[in-house]
Amino acid sequence: MRLALSLGRRGLGRVAPNPSVGCVLVREGRIVGRGVTAPGGRPHGEAVALAEAGGLARGATAYVTLEPCAHHGQTPPCADALIAAGVARVVVAMSDPDPRVSGRGLARLRAAGIEVVEGVLSEEARRDHAGFLSVVERGRPMLTLKLASSFDGRIATATGESRWITGAEARRLVHGERARHDAVMVGAGTARADDPMLDVRGLGTSHQPVRVVLSRALDLPLESRLAASAHTQPLWLIHGHGADSARLEAWQARGARLIAVGEGAGGLDLAEAMQALGAAGLTRIFCEGGGALGAALLGAGLVDRLIGFTAGLALGADARPALGALGVARLAKAPRFSLVETRAVDGDVLHLWERKPPGG
Repeated sequence: MRLALSLGRRGLGRVAPNPSVGCVLVREGRIVGRGVTAPGGRPHGEAVALAEAGGLARGATAYVTLEPCAHHGQTPPCADALIAAGVARVVVAMSDPDPRVSGRGLARLRAAGIEVVEGVLSEEARRDHAGFLSVVERGRPMLTLKLASSFDGRIATATGESRWITGAEARRLVHGERARHDAVMVGAGTARADDPMLDVRGLGTSHQPVRVVLSRALDLPLESRLAASAHTQPLWLIHGHGADSARLEAWQARGARLIAVGEGAGGLDLAEAMQALGAAGLTRIFCEGGGALGAALLGAGLVDRLIGFTAGLALGADARPALGALGVARLAKAPRFSLVETRAVDGDVLHLWERKPPGG
């Protein structure tokens, strides 16, 4: 099952809106087939593994990271494929909460006389499938907020100098995280100040995530790298309903996808924006700021994971903070996260945190 999980992780960021399922087929102590959901979401991991195994799948045990599907979508049900292949036993990490599946796949296997074992490495599987599960259970993608800062939580000097606070290896890992998410998201301030590309570089991959920019008034520079590349790499702009029609037309002409959401006292309705991104097929979003957007997402309870890269330098109180104001008057009201991992990264420190459950 650990091998199946590792296979599934290879597809993260490439298979939305589907989950990235890993599957390993074992017969008489030998691996005869392995697979992961293909880019674009099909074929599913089970189908890939069965195709590799061929006739050797008969009598084998299938280790699958998520309950095999039982409904007809753009591919036949994986439960039926396992039955037809003559698999003798199926071990699954977790059941699928999708109401189209939700126990039906396992029931179909059992009805065909196949032994089914559930719950093997289920916690690891839930972490790997967090994006897919978030959309099914909450209607919005999983959101990871990245912060790269000095020891004292600053992202730039008082004059705005920020390149580079963290080292080359930390930046390479950030590109790896971009590749494992369906989309990279920033606020309008970051888009204006940095003129970023928000792409994956230096990893030898042609796959690129969707770029998402939140801009209430759509007052982004039309002569920018994002605008120039919108026809070749997806660019989605989330804006308010009152955005200027001429700007809407200009961005559409450049190839951007426009998504209108409501507004609140502090700007765009971020909860509605996340729901819209989930409805559009995204399951995993990597937010790289800036400080105002990061604080707003934390305040709205929309951040599921924090990835921090901390450098061994101090910039002082006059430097720019990593986050904007949160308005936290009492510690009990502050967003809390649980530490998952920490390690040294070539002179910097990486720390990964996950949202602490209520009462946790």
